[in-house]
This record gives sequence, structure tokens and C-alpha cells, in this order.
Amino acid sequence: MVQDIVSWLLIAGGAFFVMVGGVGLVRMPDFFTRLHPASVTDTMGAGLLLTGFMVQAGASLVTVKLVLILVFLLFTSPTAAHALAHAALLDGLKPWTGKKDGAP
Repeated sequence: MVQDIVSWLLIAGGAFFVMVGGVGLVRMPDFFTRLHPASVTDTMGAGLLLTGFMVQAGASLVTVKLVLILVFLLFTSPTAAHALAHAALLDGLKPWTGKKDGAP
């Protein structure tokens, strides 16, 4: 009973972070500001979801596989976001400053 409640709270929290990240993608004005909520909420939301799945699965081989997926995700998601931002900067994309075009 407690295991189910904890796992569903973690899964609901993960779903919340993923939904907030989706809203952040729509609301932000440029590539760099969209990249931040996408990468942060992707890592946090997927981490909470996977942790909830681990609690639900209990001590089994499935949990070991979920831990490996989580570790892989924790390394690759921030690295991919950094690589995308760096590639955009090298390509000449300028970050949004909030100023109108031509304003000092």
C-alpha cells in the first residue's frame, strides 16, 4: 500500500515536470531559453518517473535496468543540451536579450 502511494506520487511528480517543460517550450521566446526548460524538466521528469517505476517494480532485474537507464539519462541529457547550445552559438545564433531589433 505505501509502496503504491510513493510510486504514484513520484510518477505524478515526473508527469508534472514533463508537462511544465512542454509549457516552457511553447512560452519561451528563442532557442536558448527553450533549451533550458526542455533539458532540465526532461532530466527531472524522467528521473522522477523512472524512480517511481523502480519503487513499483520492487527489488528485481527490472529495477536494475531502470537504474541503468536513469544513469544513462543523467549523463546524456545535460551533455546533449550543452552540445546543442554550443553548436547553435558556433553557427552564429545569438541569444535573445529582450531588446527590440535595432535598440541599443
